[in-house]
Amino acid sequence: MTDPTDLKVIDVLLVEDDDGDVLMTREAFEHYKIRNQLHVVRDGEQAVAFLRREGQYADAPRPDLILLDLNLPRFDGRQVLAEIKADAEFRMIPVVVLTTSEAEEDILRSYQLHANAYVTKPVDFDRFIEIIRKIDEFFVTVVKLPR
Repeated sequence: MTDPTDLKVIDVLLVEDDDGDVLMTREAFEHYKIRNQLHVVRDGEQAVAFLRREGQYADAPRPDLILLDLNLPRFDGRQVLAEIKADAEFRMIPVVVLTTSEAEEDILRSYQLHANAYVTKPVDFDRFIEIIRKIDEFFVTVVKLPR
């Protein structure tokens, strides 16, 4: 068993416009005592600005993991995913599409754009926080992330 004090702390960027889903993600981090830093942006334009460290995000850390909703205002998740994976500086950052859409076309398009995983958000709170815990556990304890 891995000692939790040995786990590295990573920066997680949550790109989500739904206040309820942001709150549930924060609560999942607190409930499971996830030590990772959660950064939240509300739309695709903010996500790109965060990654490029523009404007109010000039001091933003480079995320180690991105949790990306597809249905975003101003610049949707598909566009954000395409931007990330087209940029040599960001394409190595794992992106987990975390969305309500179960549409086959969204799943296919996300993987065509090189999403690392596609997860449908459960509506049940307990199931939602369990999914967040599993994503965190996988990307922190199982997977080797590039630095």
